[in-house]
Amino acid sequence: MEIRRALPQDIRELLHCLKMKSKYAVLLVFVISLIIIEKENNFISRVSDKLKQSPQALAEANSTELSPAPAKNGSLASLQELDAAFSQLRSHLYNITLQLAGDPGDAGPRRHVLLMATTRTGSSFVGEFFNQQGSIFYLFEPLWHVEKTVNFLPGGASAVGSALVYRDVLKQLLLCDLYILENFISPAPEGHLTPFLFRRGSSHSLCEEPVCTPSTKKVFEKYYCKNRRCGPLNITLAAEACRRKQHVALKTVRIRQLEFLQPLVEDPRLDVRIIQLVRDPRAVLASRMVAFSGKYETWKKWASEGEAPLREEEVQRLRGNCESIRVSAELGLRRPGWLRGRYMLVRYEDVARAPLQKAREMFRFAGLPLTRQVEEWIGKNTQAPPDGNGVYSTCKNSSEQFDKWRFGMPFKLAQVVQDACGPAMQLFGYKLASSPAALANRSFSLLEEAQPAWVT
Repeated sequence: MEIRRALPQDIRELLHCLKMKSKYAVLLVFVISLIIIEKENNFISRVSDKLKQSPQALAEANSTELSPAPAKNGSLASLQELDAAFSQLRSHLYNITLQLAGDPGDAGPRRHVLLMATTRTGSSFVGEFFNQQGSIFYLFEPLWHVEKTVNFLPGGASAVGSALVYRDVLKQLLLCDLYILENFISPAPEGHLTPFLFRRGSSHSLCEEPVCTPSTKKVFEKYYCKNRRCGPLNITLAAEACRRKQHVALKTVRIRQLEFLQPLVEDPRLDVRIIQLVRDPRAVLASRMVAFSGKYETWKKWASEGEAPLREEEVQRLRGNCESIRVSAELGLRRPGWLRGRYMLVRYEDVARAPLQKAREMFRFAGLPLTRQVEEWIGKNTQAPPDGNGVYSTCKNSSEQFDKWRFGMPFKLAQVVQDACGPAMQLFGYKLASSPAALANRSFSLLEEAQPAWVT
């Protein structure tokens, strides 16, 4: 005490100041600690909530970019970085879980197969190869609903706008986020239930247990399962079934611009393999004139009677379709870095002539095992009797059917197609017919040999 009194007044004031500052410093540290602890508790709570999320929320979390709020201080920034890192880890673990799902005998990583075609090219038939493989979750034309919605928007949508929507929906579907379809199905599903999913019966995965729920009285199933009675489709059960399968495959005739698929192919959550299926455009037109009779009334009248002139816009539409297919195929065959090992060009005629061989090539390209069930289905459905060859049938005597069109097509109709689609036909190896006799001559093949580069 005597020493303290002996200190000069200014030193005593300095010591008192330091003492007060130390008290405030301790208080400040205590407050900051409380804030950090509170933030950590909030973070742990968020993590717990995320782990309890429904399959829909998990799918949405996997497909949504994190957009953290601006950091107010270093502690908050660190927590947000930790939260983002946790989300990345969770996504990685989730994909590993998907890869481990499915049949134990199916080795290898999870594949995502996209069968890309146009109408009347045999895509339903080729799609069945993947539908018959029990470890594959297969969807038949899910973009049908999207097309209906996009086309009926006020003013419609441009080809580019539609393609971007199709691509984004495809990505979510390949990630098993089937809830995305609820935005396009009409009438809108209630409680994730819908009796209106287009061609549900064409997907085994949507018609087997546990997705096939007991049928409900007074509920009209517009697109019903073929081999069993099921209730309205439960989209949650379908999404869970998708995640349990080893692989995912879908076919679509509604996107033709291969370049728009680059972000989808480069998504690290996916291992996409694209199979582009093409067919002789003369055969495609002949088939469409039968299947979509009303839309091709002008073509039929001009071909058979010659009364109504063939409108130039009809020819231009045909030319535009052929060009979009050709441009996509040329891009795929150039093998840019993002497509290397992920693109395969297949002609329907080659599949029809040797279905099992081409199936093996496609499955080998996709990195998938070809099961006995697929082989048996091909054997049974490519040797069908004549009465089994309906317009929409996937059961045909394929080796006899693929060029049947040429014996009933008027030569002047074939000439129009050859003029409009010449560059595409040359690329794909389809020979031009120079006369009616050449078109109808069975001994004259209209098909060049497939190039080996197409199947690698």
